[in-house]
Amino acid sequence: MARLLYFDCFSGASGDMILGALVDTGLRIDGLRDVVASLRLDGVTLATERVDRNGVGATKFRVRTDGGLAPPGHDHHHHRGLAEIIEIVDRSDLSATSKTRAGGLFRRLAEIEAAIHQRPVEEIHLHEVGALDSIVDVVGAVFLLEELAADRIVASSLNVGSGTVRCEHGELPVPAPATARIVEGVPIYSTGIRAELLTPTGALVVTAYADAYGPIPSMEVRQIGYGAGDLDLKGTPNVLRVLVGEAVEIGTFEQVIVIECEIDDMNPQIFGVLMERLYEEGALDVFYTPIQMKKNRPGTLVTVVALPQHRELLSGVFFKETTTIGVRFTEMSRERLQRDEIDVETPIGQIRFKVARRDDVAINAAPEFEDCARAAREHGLSVKDVQAIATKAYLERK
Repeated sequence: MARLLYFDCFSGASGDMILGALVDTGLRIDGLRDVVASLRLDGVTLATERVDRNGVGATKFRVRTDGGLAPPGHDHHHHRGLAEIIEIVDRSDLSATSKTRAGGLFRRLAEIEAAIHQRPVEEIHLHEVGALDSIVDVVGAVFLLEELAADRIVASSLNVGSGTVRCEHGELPVPAPATARIVEGVPIYSTGIRAELLTPTGALVVTAYADAYGPIPSMEVRQIGYGAGDLDLKGTPNVLRVLVGEAVEIGTFEQVIVIECEIDDMNPQIFGVLMERLYEEGALDVFYTPIQMKKNRPGTLVTVVALPQHRELLSGVFFKETTTIGVRFTEMSRERLQRDEIDVETPIGQIRFKVARRDDVAINAAPEFEDCARAAREHGLSVKDVQAIATKAYLERK
């Protein structure tokens, strides 16, 4: 069965909460200490302790420096640019895959900060996420998630908090501008708690790893971890919960977005190119519907189904490749059956079948059309006859 990890962000997420929750599931902290030591950040050590957050026992992860605890988002030495942080990551003992992943996370944040402040990426110094504790949080999360080796990661909607937060640039609304950009296309909400529950580091890690967002998927839970935040909230524990277990396939629920626009003034040859580009950028499904538009002009409704994190890329394809000047999108849930591919021996050769299951029971089975078309050419038969032969062989095989 597939290994599944679920981020339950009912009280937001931060870098130290993610590390605390992952360590709390039983992942080894000695390996994490070795990786952090390989960063060669002078005087930085790690510590964990058991704490109580409103009746829930949790692991509090702390980064210590020679001067004591590193205040969240603060570095009394200096702020770092992207190049310096990448250099720190590259000299570490992370695997090549994790180095690439960690570097990509910092690069993503630098690009977001550059867009917010309207400056080149090279001039951006990452304040909160360039601090010692945040570098350790990102690198540590990448290391522990590779250690955990989940086949699939799902997250709940993200509780961002409300009110304001004091940052390098002064008092800013929650979610802070960088956090808000990071969670574009991701389901967020606020319960009205006046605090920053979702930090840039927490948002960066969760959104980079989550394959889908929604309620807890069907799973057999094996480990549970609680990572404590710094806040002592009234009425709710300030913890991030992580559930680790085996996926139970009873159909897969996931959050998707539907992106649409109408087009009535474009060369129809471009629609073929558009579909290819949309699939290349992560679309799950693309289809065209003929419609009648204003002034009785015939047009085409373009509909794309995708995961929320791909919305920005796909919107960019619309604007670059078509004549549209706007798109709309809607978030919704979908359930999809578990799908397998099997080979079936038939009197005219091997034919692949796509089998859809729910509760481990086959619901639908269909022969692969390309295999049927090939067999039809080779044996001088019609495709429909090959499909009938293949289906008969599949049923007899069952």
